[in-house]
Amino acid sequence: MKQFKYVITDEVGLHARPAGLLAKKAKEMKGADVTVMVSCNGKSADATKLMAIMGMGVKKDMEVEVTVEGGDEEAAAAEMEAFFKENL
Repeated sequence: MKQFKYVITDEVGLHARPAGLLAKKAKEMKGADVTVMVSCNGKSADATKLMAIMGMGVKKDMEVEVTVEGGDEEAAAAEMEAFFKENL
């Protein structure tokens, strides 16, 4: 299991478009046997579950913890961290 923390920079937080992008990326990774979980303020969600991510209420400038498990965890965590930096 690999983890990293990231402060959300998208103006709308993890709602609608950014949450959809995250769910799509997590589903791609799930195809490689990698599970991605997102946690914030005591709530956790499987990153493939769009409505669960949106229901977490993550707003701009909030810190999330991302857990990547399975597959090549080093590479998967690096790929997810790059995704967060580019899109969220």
